[in-house]
Amino acid sequence: MSLINLTFPRWNREFLKAHSVLFQIMTLNGSKIACVGKGGAGKSTTLVLLAKALRHKGYNVAILDADSTNLGMHLALGIPSAPAPLISFLGGMVFQGGSVSCPVDDPSLIQDPVIDLLTLPSSFQAVSPDGIVLLQAGKLSDFGVGAGCDGPMVKVARDLQVRKGNEPYLLLVDFKAGLEDSSRGALVSMDQIVVVCDPSTAGLQTAITLQQVIRSQKTGAAPSTRHLEQVQMADLMIELFRQTKVKALHTVLSKVPDSETESYMLGELKKAGMNAICSVPNSPDLRSA
Repeated sequence: MSLINLTFPRWNREFLKAHSVLFQIMTLNGSKIACVGKGGAGKSTTLVLLAKALRHKGYNVAILDADSTNLGMHLALGIPSAPAPLISFLGGMVFQGGSVSCPVDDPSLIQDPVIDLLTLPSSFQAVSPDGIVLLQAGKLSDFGVGAGCDGPMVKVARDLQVRKGNEPYLLLVDFKAGLEDSSRGALVSMDQIVVVCDPSTAGLQTAITLQQVIRSQKTGAAPSTRHLEQVQMADLMIELFRQTKVKALHTVLSKVPDSETESYMLGELKKAGMNAICSVPNSPDLRSA
């Protein structure tokens, strides 16, 4: 069974297996799945392929591009141009006089974070040929030097929910490379997390560290709140971590050149109490697609 219009059968089989794991854990409608990993690991590619597979299964799928530095998600989906940034629709960044603040300084929730695609202006959404809706939190390059940091975009990723009228959407969130957003508490609202791991020491360590972060949140470890002067803000941050929604973290091996490398990666993950639900070969067909 081919889920996507690509020409590498092993990937199709592996991805079907990975999707089955995701599907068995929970009903996906209305949920949020984050895709994270080190730079260049292939997380955006993985996210696009996951979106296509889920759309093929009949889900209402939306992607939130929350990577404030990387460009090209719209092209990977076959969309000619990217939609306008949601940060502008939601009130703008606090660094430029807007209402959306950085979650590190102000963890309070965005007011009215539920986006209804029926009423969202068309300039803020784009639809791929196979019916995947693309939303964009914002790109730092669009806001110039006064943008400060991308914390407000992270808050959009943390709080946003998507529906179309009464129909809930499955929201896939593409975060920027590394672990910065997880330390900001951006992942507490995710139902599941997919960490993409390439064959490098940094790739493996990112996956292992992320699991430790999620475990610490779920066991009640408090985030760093000493810089917050207002007691209520510190308490809110602690409560958000304590109530993290994350039900599962899945590891996808990416750009795997051979079986020996795959075995080594699986062995290193096993030492940390982890395994992989999918192994993606280092395929030129995948890169060109």
